Amino acid sequence: MTRRLFGTLCGLVFLVNLGRTAFAPLVETFQSEFGVGPATVGVVTTLVWVGTALPRIPVGYLLTRVPRHRVVLATGALLAAAAAFAASATSILMLQVGAFAIGIASGAYFVAAVPLVGELYPDAVGRTLGIHGTASQLAAVAAAPMAVLFLATASWRATFWVLAAGAAVVTLLVYATVRQMDGTPGAGADRNFAGALRHWRLILTGMLIVATAGFVWQGLFNFYVSYLVQAKSFTQNAASTMLTVVFAAGVPAFWISGSLADRLPRIPYLIAILAAYVASLFALTAVRGFVPVLLVTAILGYTIHSLFPALDAWLLGTLPEDVRGSAYAVFSGASLLLEANGSGAVGFLTGAGYGFDEVFRAFAGFLVVVVALLTVLYLSGRLPGAGDAPA
Repeated sequence: MTRRLFGTLCGLVFLVNLGRTAFAPLVETFQSEFGVGPATVGVVTTLVWVGTALPRIPVGYLLTRVPRHRVVLATGALLAAAAAFAASATSILMLQVGAFAIGIASGAYFVAAVPLVGELYPDAVGRTLGIHGTASQLAAVAAAPMAVLFLATASWRATFWVLAAGAAVVTLLVYATVRQMDGTPGAGADRNFAGALRHWRLILTGMLIVATAGFVWQGLFNFYVSYLVQAKSFTQNAASTMLTVVFAAGVPAFWISGSLADRLPRIPYLIAILAAYVASLFALTAVRGFVPVLLVTAILGYTIHSLFPALDAWLLGTLPEDVRGSAYAVFSGASLLLEANGSGAVGFLTGAGYGFDEVFRAFAGFLVVVVALLTVLYLSGRLPGAGDAPA
């Protein structure tokens, strides 16, 4: 039954992330459908990610009152309803509301489900989080081809009707599986939200790693096509191919990195991943030509996506059970709010006349400082959670 529950959660996270990533390939279609400009449609994609960030801390508090599996079920139901609402939108405002609701469902899902997944297999937290992340990443790779297929065979609305139907079916499967289990892991955990704040040093350490790397990542991938076209003289199609590669590299990254997080000392592994990410970012600003950029793009995508399961495995493996979900909610919510500003920073700096390569080199230089700080703190024994070893 544990395996069945894990399998249904992997199915649900695929749909959750598909909902977040399905809007971007349809931007041009939405402009034509609703007769609006790019700025108005841009609000749609922004609302998805704002919705993803906003509920995380409130849901963390909710988890002190409601078992995690019930919150997961609620997010699946909300995803189905929000996708159906978006599919039936007759105005851009309706579409924006649907996008925001899909974002809320996704943010609430991750806060409740990630600690739950970790507790299903406590002796292999990294591996299970890696598999769960792989299912999520497959949706990011599949979103654009699915959207193109439905545009060619039906309409953009079919993407969201399929999402709504899939979310409803998988949510019912999760419900049926939970009902057959004698007890759900973590059902009585996280009763002390205030207690989570006592682990502020651990939370801030995690944020130092992921919020800085994620800030740069948000700015990079949101402008990746424009960057390659303007700075590397790529065609639009070639640049779009590179964007697909950077996400596709995340599929094996989640799986492999999650398994390695169970076998290697977690803090040195995290620092090594972050250092490799910084090195690949520097390399990206230096290389020219299709093949060199392709190789660096694949390494860049692999390293940044390797960071996420490794960090989650370390954090969830270090936090005590009674505050695990609440502390993770605070960590992920605060981190995502900071990360979301990355694309705005890149847009502001390039708009002010700085070149993409200049901006990304400056970002990489800042991350060098972060890597150096983490290394010094680890070697001096002042990094919280540094004594944690893989199970």
